[in-house]
Amino acid sequence: MGTTGYRSIATAPVLVWAGTAVAARLPIAMAPLALVFLARGLPGGYAFGATLAAVWVLAEVIGAPVLGLWLRAERTKAHLLLAFGVAAACYLGLAFGPALPTAVVVALTFVAGFAPAASPGGLRALLTRLVPEDDVAKVLSAEVMLNGLIWAGAPAVVAFLAVGAGPGAPMAVAGALNLLAFGLVVFRLPEGVPDDTGPAVRVTAKTLAAPWPVYLTAAASMAMVSTIELVLPALIESRGLSVATVGPLLVVFWVSSVAGGVVYGRRRWPGSASRQSLVCLVVTTAALSAVAVLPGVAGIGATLAVGGLFQAAVLVTRNLSLRERLPAVAHAAGYSIMYAATGIGYSVVAAASALALRALSPAAAIGFGGAITVVIVAISAVAERRPVRLPTGPQA
Repeated sequence: MGTTGYRSIATAPVLVWAGTAVAARLPIAMAPLALVFLARGLPGGYAFGATLAAVWVLAEVIGAPVLGLWLRAERTKAHLLLAFGVAAACYLGLAFGPALPTAVVVALTFVAGFAPAASPGGLRALLTRLVPEDDVAKVLSAEVMLNGLIWAGAPAVVAFLAVGAGPGAPMAVAGALNLLAFGLVVFRLPEGVPDDTGPAVRVTAKTLAAPWPVYLTAAASMAMVSTIELVLPALIESRGLSVATVGPLLVVFWVSSVAGGVVYGRRRWPGSASRQSLVCLVVTTAALSAVAVLPGVAGIGATLAVGGLFQAAVLVTRNLSLRERLPAVAHAAGYSIMYAATGIGYSVVAAASALALRALSPAAAIGFGGAITVVIVAISAVAERRPVRLPTGPQA
């Protein structure tokens, strides 16, 4: 286990990539809550806002694998330009939501979620081509840190804009950010160093489906997180504690995740990426499940901090595992499918936890979410024992 630093990845191309990633991903993190605020001025109010958020998430889950199938290393920048351009147009259109027919608002919402759905995968693939292979784990750790900061800050940005400037303001800013990402891709973001893919490999659905255990692990990585985010308010209230503590507790989790990304990227850890991912996922699940039995805010906060630390390692190692199981030419598409898997895992387990809350106590509902996650992890662990077989030639 050797110590490494981040200085080697602090290059101009990587820093430009980071600026592009913030401009592209902040609108994604803002969108669901921004749609809720937008709907305050539309017929149906907050209920319609929740429906719009669901439409956006559904479009993203559909778009990530569908668009990912057409995402190739040699045309990543062209794909990103189209994605950011269309998304910018949709968000800027939604900024005028109160003046638009309801059908147009729904259509713009769907396209805004669908069009850039594969862009996180494309950006990640481009990032790993900007550095030598030895630095891939470090840049993926840095990406986890950056994403944690984006998702932690997005709700505050949306609330500030919606309350201070109007319900359409978050959408206008999201559109402007996508235009900024578009400009950075055009003028500043390099193509990156082409991957040495060896013999020509045609990316097929069969190729992309081969690492399904990694996608399953990705779904499991967000399953327990969704349970905690949904059930924690009810659990806190059932303990006679202030519901106002929920926000700070969740901030503890995500800040700890950022710190975990720093720690993971600074060292080389023993074992394969797949084994690291499964071990860290088990620790994360155990820590978050322990929230169900701890009585005080301090204890809950401590276990959330532990869960966040190991969650960061899960996020990095699942990407490394996918790289091991796919040919380089299929990395961008694979990342997009994995992105969709995390959304599906989050949504399905969140729905299951909501149903469990109707019949069980909040503590039991958290235990239920933990049990679902453990089952997924067990299936992934068994499947991961299969040898990795990468395609070595053209495929039909």
